[in-house]
Amino acid sequence: NGRKRLRFSPARRPALLQLTGVLDDCFCDVESIDIFNNFKIYPRIRKLTERDYFRYYRVNLKRPCPFWPDDGHCSIKDCHVEPCPESKVPVGIKSGNYNKYSQAANTMSDVVECEQAKELGAINSTLSNQSKEAFADWARHDDAQDHFCELDDETSPDAEYVDLLLNPERYTGYKGPSAWRVWNSIYEENCFNCYLYRPCLCLEKRVFYRLISGLHSSINIHLCAEYLLDEGWGRSVWGPNIQEFRQRFDMAETKGEGTRRLKNLYFLYLIELRALYKVAPYFERAIVNLYTGNAQEDGETKDLLLQIFNEIKAFPMHFDEKSMFAGHKLEAKTLKEEFRLHFKNISRIMDCVGCSKCRLWGKLQTQGLGTALKILFSEKEIKNLPEHSPSKGFQLTRQEIVALMNGFGRLSTSIYQLHHFRQLLKEKR
Repeated sequence: NGRKRLRFSPARRPALLQLTGVLDDCFCDVESIDIFNNFKIYPRIRKLTERDYFRYYRVNLKRPCPFWPDDGHCSIKDCHVEPCPESKVPVGIKSGNYNKYSQAANTMSDVVECEQAKELGAINSTLSNQSKEAFADWARHDDAQDHFCELDDETSPDAEYVDLLLNPERYTGYKGPSAWRVWNSIYEENCFNCYLYRPCLCLEKRVFYRLISGLHSSINIHLCAEYLLDEGWGRSVWGPNIQEFRQRFDMAETKGEGTRRLKNLYFLYLIELRALYKVAPYFERAIVNLYTGNAQEDGETKDLLLQIFNEIKAFPMHFDEKSMFAGHKLEAKTLKEEFRLHFKNISRIMDCVGCSKCRLWGKLQTQGLGTALKILFSEKEIKNLPEHSPSKGFQLTRQEIVALMNGFGRLSTSIYQLHHFRQLLKEKR
């Protein structure tokens, strides 16, 4: 019995088994988030991201790295991208002149789904002309100035639509110096990393570090949960890799950092949850139509989105962002701008990711978080939104909407997957 107690003492227990209690910088506990997410949010957000409006994302995966010489793209099969030839892109998409609210737009035929990818995991960005015409109608003008991300130029010939359902985020084999340099650059150059040595640092800088750490943790969980376990006999098998999970989050393997990393994931979840709570009035207006060209599809998609907002409104333990940037007006403004520029710099680093699939999901989740931050710092503009006309004070592009909901969907999936890993670890005991 003594040996057994020694084996499972707190210092040696897996990080997941220590992941309990109240999170730092907010008044919410891990257990409440688990129940709320796994039973109320995850089933709905998963259905939402499968809808036509949210499954297609326009992205430029060919932008050069602005910080160091390009060291070449990943040659692994599952990192590969098949570009859509420009000759197949309709003029209407390239011109972007469709009127989203026109009668012609509202009588357009249904969106045609992407053809199935020929190789498992390869990005399929080839769409039918009907799909591209529908995509053109999703284009929206964004008047907001407070961007937290370096946005892709959607008119660039290198920008392509990608079907996210055919290209799930999972472990592709991309690792080593190239991947390490990306994350090292993010942490060392952009994260007020003195927080690691000065816990008394102001709330804003703690929040910034924890957002990046939480995003990193979430991405690592996705890779551990969707790991290439076997590719023999021409059939690839993907599933959870417990050993890989331990290397990234076990207390012994991470020198005590595993639990903190996972708690930062929960903290990031609360931040984005709060942004969705704040932006609900924007989507609740009748003028906002998640338009695909299929009236029934669009109505069902918006109904599902509003159901998610109603669940979020009922959550009793939201993060209180009012304590951020609440000091002297000039000092707070300077710190907020520094915060914004640091995060914008991180979004540019995503163009340095060598694996195209990793770059795709990195850019999407970074833009999703950047959109959440934009929302949190636009509370006054959102409160003053007109009911029946577009707002010049606050606007979201379709790209931002897709990134926001898919990015939050990734966090929701991570917390759901943690429950599965927790069960697997208990079985190992």
